[in-house]
Amino acid sequence: MSKSVPRFDIPLSVLDLAPIGAGSDAGTALTSTVKLAKDTERLGYHRFWVAEHHNMPGIASSAPAVLLAHLATATSTIRVGSGGVMLPNHPPLVVAEQFGMLEALHPGRVDLGIGRAPGTDPVTAQALRRAANPLSAEEFPEQLTELMRYFAEPSERGVTAVPGLGDPPDVWLLGSSGYSAQVAGLLGLPFAFAHHFSAANTLPALALYRERFRPSARLKEPYALVCAAVVAAEDDERARWLAGPGALSFLRLRQGNPGRVPTPEEAAAYPYSDIEKSFVADRQSSQIIGGPDTVLKGISELLEQTRADELMITTMVHGPADRLRSYELVAELAELSGPPAETLAE
Repeated sequence: MSKSVPRFDIPLSVLDLAPIGAGSDAGTALTSTVKLAKDTERLGYHRFWVAEHHNMPGIASSAPAVLLAHLATATSTIRVGSGGVMLPNHPPLVVAEQFGMLEALHPGRVDLGIGRAPGTDPVTAQALRRAANPLSAEEFPEQLTELMRYFAEPSERGVTAVPGLGDPPDVWLLGSSGYSAQVAGLLGLPFAFAHHFSAANTLPALALYRERFRPSARLKEPYALVCAAVVAAEDDERARWLAGPGALSFLRLRQGNPGRVPTPEEAAAYPYSDIEKSFVADRQSSQIIGGPDTVLKGISELLEQTRADELMITTMVHGPADRLRSYELVAELAELSGPPAETLAE
């Protein structure tokens, strides 16, 4: 590996979905996620987020607040947060209490990333909300405003979030479209864009966010985080081999047949039709997959195009060791340096 690579001048962070690999189970996946949080903290990553998904056999991160409590206890310095909590699934008061409690327990380390999508299929979304109709685009800003008020003052009805009031986490808005970009800008919130599954919208959404941004008490200038899918390995061939399970998992999800993350051998042996090959190729065209030189080039180009203030990386591979190795390689490329050993949790 070249020793003269440029040092990235923005924070690097992690999004992990606690993937459940074929032949494994949820408990093992969650244990691996906790270990990954500790390892990426040691490597020097800035924050570690988990995302809310439901009714997906290959993803164990259905309850971010619960998982974050464990992650925060297992680590010492890395910020932990949701990428995100899906507001349509929860009363704002419950979210305020959960994340107010996390912030009270771990002051200055908690991020609350809010998403507008349900993070699941319509039937499961109905089961979560106990209502037939999803949260509409018109309702979302109102619900978000209600949530944020709980951190600042009792509601007009005299309802106080305890914990919550006086213990605000760092609130982010997540998105994969122009709608969320506009809301984040108008409210003066930091914005995290899901480039890893909506690459075509990345640049238009970021431009809209910066154009519509209004300074707030929380943020004086726009702050844009871009989340990209990255699979790094010792060379391009192995990286493509490791990326196969993530591609097959996403294909099966889109076909209405989600399952656990397959092994690289299973993904390589899968008899893709021409249409499926095209789907996978399109999916992977916006991902950064390869050896160190390829990954460095891909990340550098993405940062140049997006002018992101922070880069978040998500790596969907079958094995925990390969997932960690990918983050290690990126950390080496970025010349990250972790916190002093004495500050890390046991």
